[in-house]
Amino acid sequence: MFKRVVFVVLINMLAVHWAPFPVWAGGGGAAAREGAAIVLASFGTTVPEAVGSIINIKKRVEHAFPDTPVKITFTSNIIRSVWQKRQVDAQKWLEQGIPKEVLYVKNVVATIGDLLESGYKDIIVQPTHMFYMEQSYDLEQYVNALSGIRTMKAKWQPFGRLVMGRPALGRPGADYDYHRDLEKAVTLLEGDVRLAREEGAMLVYMGHGNEHWSTGIYAEFAHQMQQMYPDVVTCVGVVEGFPGVDQVSVCLNAFKKGKVVLKPFMIVAGDHAMNDMAGNEADSWKSVLAQAGFEVMPVLEGLGSNDAFADIFVSHIKDAASDAGIALK
Repeated sequence: MFKRVVFVVLINMLAVHWAPFPVWAGGGGAAAREGAAIVLASFGTTVPEAVGSIINIKKRVEHAFPDTPVKITFTSNIIRSVWQKRQVDAQKWLEQGIPKEVLYVKNVVATIGDLLESGYKDIIVQPTHMFYMEQSYDLEQYVNALSGIRTMKAKWQPFGRLVMGRPALGRPGADYDYHRDLEKAVTLLEGDVRLAREEGAMLVYMGHGNEHWSTGIYAEFAHQMQQMYPDVVTCVGVVEGFPGVDQVSVCLNAFKKGKVVLKPFMIVAGDHAMNDMAGNEADSWKSVLAQAGFEVMPVLEGLGSNDAFADIFVSHIKDAASDAGIALK
């Protein structure tokens, strides 16, 4: 019993470090359950209209594994803090259709802790990030730290198997060739290409990017799009890092002026999509491209709303389960 108390204290300490407020669910503990559980770790969003993309991914995962509990967590501390403040007026958000699990979203340590207290010792943490960059790296450190706990007696070992899947476009490494993950994702975006083709337009994607890791995956994605759909010009840029909207303008200027279908290359069409991409401010991508002489058609839809794209995460969960010897139902 003493060792279980020590473990609960450790989880609480990690949860406090992960977020600016305590989020441990507590509970008296439960006997280990047969079967596993899944945690969907999204960057998150504060935009109510964008929540549906995350919920759609969860529904696809639940459909694939109907007898396996699936929980949601947000990896962004800032986004979780916004939802925490909204809990003060909880009924307002619930009446707008925000799921309770989003309104009261927890960090990954607390989410895993809740499953552990419910008796689940085999857990797959599946990031819904686009590629292995800062958010996935940090998430993996928490997963590895928790899975690395070793107790003196095996019976007090908190986890059986705690593992993390790979993001949509994969991750660097030899276990799974990210080029194959990338190529698969490109095949699932045929609908976007068809829309651009029907509109007689070029296709521009806005990704998130980051300031600490190479964003070369976006250039590889753009190249793959041109290889697979050579009749539609596709340019890709990011909000953070390289290439930005200026480089996208250069890309487009290599072709004749015309119409542009502008879409987020993100799981959700959240704040970045609504403001940085499609906002009316002078520095939004829509405004910059319009100023450059293009007719811009923004499409505010996250990739998580694309069932085929959402199923990428189902596939990656299956891979993680197979590699770890975890049976999913």
